[in-house]
Amino acid sequence: MSNFMVNLFRRDKNLTVNQLIVKKTITSFFFLFLFFAGCIVAWKWLHRQPFDGTAGGGIRQPLRNSLNANEVIFSKIFSENHLSKTYPVSEAVKNVRFNGDLGLDLKNKFDTATWRLHVIKKNGDTLTLTLDEIKKLPRTEVCFNFKCIEGWNQITWWAGVKMSDFIKAYGLDQEASMKYVGLSTPNGEYYVGIDMASALHPQTILCYELNGQPLPIKEGFPLRLIIPVKYGIKHLKLIGTMYFDNNRPKDYWYERGYDYYAGL
Repeated sequence: MSNFMVNLFRRDKNLTVNQLIVKKTITSFFFLFLFFAGCIVAWKWLHRQPFDGTAGGGIRQPLRNSLNANEVIFSKIFSENHLSKTYPVSEAVKNVRFNGDLGLDLKNKFDTATWRLHVIKKNGDTLTLTLDEIKKLPRTEVCFNFKCIEGWNQITWWAGVKMSDFIKAYGLDQEASMKYVGLSTPNGEYYVGIDMASALHPQTILCYELNGQPLPIKEGFPLRLIIPVKYGIKHLKLIGTMYFDNNRPKDYWYERGYDYYAGL
């Protein structure tokens, strides 16, 4: 023990209880003052930093750098063998929370009879598919705890086609070798970008059923994305277009300051 600590201990021993309380209180307030002063300095510094330049407004560049660093770390440790916890179908909620109608165009009642999935291939060709064609592929179910970035969660039961099975069935191996897949609604109002490793995760499905029934219109009928390794902001409803890229596809909530990776 240093002489300083010995002397401090001796001085404390000679203090009365009240004097010791006063000394510790003053010391605590001193360090609390330093903490708040540091927070104020850091806050002012952050607000002098430029925005990240994304289309929807974005966030301050140091915050974006932190989120990008998180993406690098978590993408390195990501594994298709790490599955989201699943639950018995009996535990799934009957009334799934409706949260968000971006891109659904519910007021104008989008004509689902004319819906087609447009898959833009690497060479520029477009593969156009109906729901019936997609439903010919092996059906997969997943019942998991759907988590929203707003803080709520629900155990929900979905069914559809594994993205990996879809890629294989339609000969999209070259496209799957790219780093990202982009998805958007038919009207282009809502769009997400997904890292390819997460898109090919064995629990990621192109979904057409909820609770054993066709998707409700408000949940993205006829086809939506269910990707249990991501927060709800990535589970695009009403997929109209799918494309592939080695650069990050545009992402609606990323442009508004959220994490691009959005992984769980």
